[in-house]
Amino acid sequence: MKRILLLLTFISISGIGFSQELRINTYAGYIFKDKVDSYFSSNSFYEGQIQDGLRWGAGIEYHIPNRGAIEIQYLRQDTNAPTIYQDGGFLGGAIQNTNFDLAINWVMLNVTRYFPVNETVEPFAGIGVGMGIFNVNNPDNGNSNSATKFSYNIRGGANFWLSSNVAFRAQASLFSATQAIGGGLYFGTGGVGGGLSSYSSMYQFGLEGGLVFRLPQASK
Repeated sequence: MKRILLLLTFISISGIGFSQELRINTYAGYIFKDKVDSYFSSNSFYEGQIQDGLRWGAGIEYHIPNRGAIEIQYLRQDTNAPTIYQDGGFLGGAIQNTNFDLAINWVMLNVTRYFPVNETVEPFAGIGVGMGIFNVNNPDNGNSNSATKFSYNIRGGANFWLSSNVAFRAQASLFSATQAIGGGLYFGTGGVGGGLSSYSSMYQFGLEGGLVFRLPQASK
């Protein structure tokens, strides 16, 4: 997966010189709460909720002649995840309750299709794939761990051009990371590597806004 992303990134950067248009997209918005859980057995499970909050970031996007676009995007959210969990094999069956500190980083390669209505309104829809990088800290004992998981997103919205080079962007998005919290990313108090190895998934829905800056046209 990493090799594919590196190849696509190289192709994207290499093609900028042939693009019709280059843009910088900025993002900031509200991300809703998301329940996460996994049940490996009757005495080895977790159930928690990633809290809502601010997600921010930016992307560089270039457009191709048929009105499509490719974007390399980075987003970050700092939040908490109150979690109840039990690991019979490592913690002797004791049920634990911890409010974990969680930092989520998304590195995505997005493909977007634009449907211009006029010079001011520019609706769009798109999908993306990439990496979700999750850093978890247990405030009860100071243990921490991180994991990188395959991720994808879908989004839709519109750009509203305020001038020839600046637009306001409004969109709704859904991000997911397969096995986002589980396996190598252990929530327990005993340290890294105990218990929870079952599959899990997360889905984060967000409403976001930002500014779009159209850069001078690249030379062909």
